[in-house]
Amino acid sequence: MVFKKCMPCHRIGPGATNLVGPELNGLDGRHTGSARGYNYSAANKKSGIVWTKANFEKYIQGPQKMIPGTKMFFAGIHDHDEIENLWAYLSQFKANGSKK
Repeated sequence: MVFKKCMPCHRIGPGATNLVGPELNGLDGRHTGSARGYNYSAANKKSGIVWTKANFEKYIQGPQKMIPGTKMFFAGIHDHDEIENLWAYLSQFKANGSKK
């Protein structure tokens, strides 16, 4: 599962909490910098980006390229199938952590 690459910093699902990175419940359609209780960078809060499949695909390939100044230091995922699978996994969770 591709999400294992995200697990050192992120959680998703029932009871997910913020870690080094924000919890990812309800990511599809959420504005950047808006997970409750997470201390985002100013760049992330001000980016104006809404998480859609297209935005996520671009971001996950190079977070610093899409949002210069983000706190997310991650080399990126470049394999198209992995990105597709990761978005499919993340986008199935509602904001409360239950599945759609």
